[in-house]
Amino acid sequence: MDLWKTLQEAWSPALGAQIGVLLFCLALAWALPWWLLRRRDAQLGVSTAAGEPPPESITLGRHGLDGALFPLLLLALVYVAQVVLAKLGLGGGLFKVAVPVLGALAVIRIGVKVLHAAYPKAPLVRLIEQTFSWVVWVGVLLWLTGVLPALMAELEQITWKVGGSKLSLRSVIEGLLTGGAVLILALWVSSAIESRLLRSATGSELSLRKVVANTTRALLMFVGLLLALSAVGIDLTALSVLGGAVGVGIGFGLQKLAANYVSGYVILAERSMRIGDTIRVDNFEGRITDIRARFTTIRALNGRESIVPNELLITQRVENLSLADPRVWQSTLVSVHYDSDVAQVTELLNKAALAEPRVLRDPAPAAMLSAFNADGLEFTLGYWISDPENGLLNLRSAINVRVLDALRQAQIEIPFPQRVVHVKADPGLAGSAPAKAAAQSAG
Repeated sequence: MDLWKTLQEAWSPALGAQIGVLLFCLALAWALPWWLLRRRDAQLGVSTAAGEPPPESITLGRHGLDGALFPLLLLALVYVAQVVLAKLGLGGGLFKVAVPVLGALAVIRIGVKVLHAAYPKAPLVRLIEQTFSWVVWVGVLLWLTGVLPALMAELEQITWKVGGSKLSLRSVIEGLLTGGAVLILALWVSSAIESRLLRSATGSELSLRKVVANTTRALLMFVGLLLALSAVGIDLTALSVLGGAVGVGIGFGLQKLAANYVSGYVILAERSMRIGDTIRVDNFEGRITDIRARFTTIRALNGRESIVPNELLITQRVENLSLADPRVWQSTLVSVHYDSDVAQVTELLNKAALAEPRVLRDPAPAAMLSAFNADGLEFTLGYWISDPENGLLNLRSAINVRVLDALRQAQIEIPFPQRVVHVKADPGLAGSAPAKAAAQSAG
């Protein structure tokens, strides 16, 4: 493509018509995403006036213009307008420049959005996005100036032999570009599937849908990798030898890593532990916040997070406090004086537990006389809750405070530790001087 010749062709009496058509395409391409974005927000109940952030979308973005639909639609409209203007004899030099530029914009926008959606917290995503954008814009510049065809012809002359295949530098570059496009498409499809599967899913459904999403992404990435290798010109039959070598490596050097991955899929498939369950493993108790292919993240009530390998959750004893029933039983101990009324104490303890909103009414709390201690009567107050993730110690403390206030108002004594010491006099010391002095002082 000769850029100077294209600009001369664009500078014609029909330039005004071309600019008008281009602006019309721009307005139409902006209007459709804007309408779809407003319709989606209305269906989801998103209120921008209330300060709610709009949901992220690869197709529409957050504001319509930053999504992938806008450049794709604009590119299609401009291409159709170019064909129509050429048939009407109005020229299309301006569109010959606009189509490659808009194509580059669409490719960059799709690649950046897909990478951001697939790996939102990866540290290298930003660097990859910038590198990808620079490569695309440099390629468009070389195409517009007419340098790219000559450069590709020179790259075709650089060849080497790999096994029984003859590769050129041009075929490798084209294969990498094709593979990148296939991988981006695979990530796009997997991200869309994952977003739809995980939408409004909780508990066991969330875990099952997450394993389906992870499996779909892995399969699509694998298929994309095979297509990329095939596009480069590598014989895929050679992968059988590589697969055997990888299998041997996994069997010896990567057996722990492979065991963690297999255990992760077993946990997600069996649903013995789900996101949101409260578990206790290896002297660490907390709530499962995420289940990955290799590890599980457990967040304790004090804010600490533990990354537990999935193999540990399979091979060791794990206490799941909410596997079959999310309700958890908790108790506290109270001691009162032996002269206290047992029925009155039981009633006060039950009322103190029922005063807390988190305590379940069915089954109701129960206070029982559990032991006869040396200092007084020991009662055990047991109660059920359904939200252990909101804390256990804070609830026990609140109930203890209510119990203490109730006992004080009822003037029921909480005994101090008491010990009775019996002193037995020695008959042999009865006539001694100390004994007589003690008797005289007593008299």
